[in-house]
Amino acid sequence: MCLFLVLGTAECFLLAVTSYDCYVAICNPLHYPLVMSPKKCHQLVAGACLGGMPVQLACGDTSVHEMSVYVVVIFVAAVPFILILVSYSKIIGTILRLPTAQGRTKAFSTCSSHLLVVVLFFGSGSITYFRPTSSHSAGTDKLLSLFYTIVTPMFNPVIYSLRNQDVIAALIRILLNT
Repeated sequence: MCLFLVLGTAECFLLAVTSYDCYVAICNPLHYPLVMSPKKCHQLVAGACLGGMPVQLACGDTSVHEMSVYVVVIFVAAVPFILILVSYSKIIGTILRLPTAQGRTKAFSTCSSHLLVVVLFFGSGSITYFRPTSSHSAGTDKLLSLFYTIVTPMFNPVIYSLRNQDVIAALIRILLNT
């Protein structure tokens, strides 16, 4: 349980850090090298990975523990999600003000893969935990938890690598040869 919570927390924080990176790249491109220096990137990643470590497990009465887990999860999921929403609202506003359609397309393609991962991760997690308890079934719960714990992280490399033109060209060659 502790490992699950730590990794889930790290994923939420990493998605928020990535949205901040997209925000700086699109909304402040001239300041990007200064704001997102290698040192700052290392600090953000370390903070995201270590952010879930204070979670403690209880060996006694689990009712208090379950309530504390819900409170921590709400905080850990809500804060990054709100930061992501704020970042993307500013990103979309900046993209819509770009003068050319080509510029808008290029700017949106910069962050579209991350937005897809955010929707997959937070969407499946929200469906899992915000459904009424009367509509829970063991099979559906297992499928949804499998989706946001295994499928979404498994697709991350695929989704992010599709931004690379060489990967897209190789994929097209493979699909055309079959």
